[in-house]
Amino acid sequence: MSVWREVVKALPCRPILYVSDNAWCPYGPRPAEEVIERTKRISAFLVREGCGIIVVACNTATAAAIDTLRNSFVVPFVGMEPAVKPAALHSKTGVVGILATRGTFKGRLYQETSQRFAAHIRIIEQTGDGLVELVEQGLADSPQALQLLHTYIDPMIKAGADHLVLGCTHYPFLTSAIEKISQGRLTIVDPAPAVVHHLCAIIEEIEKGSCSHSEPISPHQYRFYSTGPGVALLACCNRMIPDAASSKFYDHLDIY
Repeated sequence: MSVWREVVKALPCRPILYVSDNAWCPYGPRPAEEVIERTKRISAFLVREGCGIIVVACNTATAAAIDTLRNSFVVPFVGMEPAVKPAALHSKTGVVGILATRGTFKGRLYQETSQRFAAHIRIIEQTGDGLVELVEQGLADSPQALQLLHTYIDPMIKAGADHLVLGCTHYPFLTSAIEKISQGRLTIVDPAPAVVHHLCAIIEEIEKGSCSHSEPISPHQYRFYSTGPGVALLACCNRMIPDAASSKFYDHLDIY
């Protein structure tokens, strides 16, 4: 949803179909083969529903499956990767912290980006075990989240990090808690805006600047699906969409 939020800002005239695979959340600890199978099934559903471009709004899924997805479907795919490049270029201390999942750290995209753009700096990698679950439960600003983030971020600050890259699309919801901990000592880097910029470039290339809608669409043209209970997704949408009640929600989506 942190990526969905940026997509809507940039493309208010587009209907968007969103799938939350919360029945299999979190992806981070799962084997790559399992993540690939899940993302293929979800992508097949999205294509059947008429989606012309698919954003893989998950770093772990991108790391495991983006190549397979691009080879399996004809629609364009836009993936995620930790924003190592801008953090490395703008760091004044030469120390950058990255908070991500194990699956993301193992991925080809992360490894290649780090080697290409961050060879001259020190990277502190930290897996954010437990953070996804807290965000999913609506506890992003809770004492539990703050305590857990302290254990991950305090060592980075002590080591001199001046940038923190959020390598999971759940983590932007923890920004408020991270700012409390960093007290201005860390620049928080969210890759979502750059990903959406890339998405817009693809759309412009496909359509040569045309747009079938000239006015922002109404929320009822947003469709939300969850593979498990939809309570968490609905609560998140209620916080982010002024008229969420007019959107369409479907839970327990069967894509097995």
